[in-house]
Amino acid sequence: MTPRRQRGFTLLEVVIALAIVGALLVIAFGGMRIALAAWQKGEDRAEVHQHARSIALVLARAVSATYPYRAPRGESPVPTLLFGGTSNRIELVTLAPPFPLAQPVAFTAVVLAQEAGATPGLVVRQRALPNRNPFDDAAPVFRDPAVSALEVAYLDEAGAWKDTWDAEVERTLPRAVRLTVSTTLNGRPEKFPPLTVAIPAAPPKQ
Repeated sequence: MTPRRQRGFTLLEVVIALAIVGALLVIAFGGMRIALAAWQKGEDRAEVHQHARSIALVLARAVSATYPYRAPRGESPVPTLLFGGTSNRIELVTLAPPFPLAQPVAFTAVVLAQEAGATPGLVVRQRALPNRNPFDDAAPVFRDPAVSALEVAYLDEAGAWKDTWDAEVERTLPRAVRLTVSTTLNGRPEKFPPLTVAIPAAPPKQ
């Protein structure tokens, strides 16, 4: 009897099998790249959120310890309430400065502002009290260019939010301050939920 001839793969079958394997590898690596890109995007987003939250908490801690400090300002001999602000800047005297001073003091003048210019970003300025120019001469102690916007609002005694606060007009501190921090994520602005901070030390009007 003639032995049965062993049959193997033809060249065409091998080429088709390799093409199928190659296509599966391309699909698999493409899916892996998409998954890695999504994971990296999620990590970047989480890092930005954590950073913005940390900044907001540092600012809120200083605002929550606001003290109704009265002292002469500039050349005027008349004491005035050292507090005021606009929609992107707040000046206050606090018992808990955002960053420790070289020498411990009871009261610290603090300026929190969103500044423009060559290096825009959030800037924190501090100066120990007492002094005649607590806010104008406060030295910058922190600058964060990652913060693209700082929005500040002030709650008055009637329960209305204001974009500005003039202590000479209001003659008291606001009941609360609302801080909203924005940053940039992948080239797009990202606004975070506002943080409302109560000020328990608001004195009566004088």
